[in-house]
Amino acid sequence: IKMSDFDKELDTSGLNCPLPIIKAKKEINGMEVGQILHVISTDPGAVMDFESFAGQTGNELISSETKDNKFYFLIKKN
Repeated sequence: IKMSDFDKELDTSGLNCPLPIIKAKKEINGMEVGQILHVISTDPGAVMDFESFAGQTGNELISSETKDNKFYFLIKKN
């Protein structure tokens, strides 16, 4: 899966923990099973946050990427 393959995008740039997770959870709840959410964050803590978020919610963290001080995540709703 490429970073361009997703159904919805959520830009949480400028927001700090726990807001990116709260917003992502809200988005994912409104999505269909199998759909992919692309999250953009500027919070370095988001890397660990999204790993545990995926583990706790049963959704799949497909990829986690860092580029130009931004963090990009692909989360698949299960």
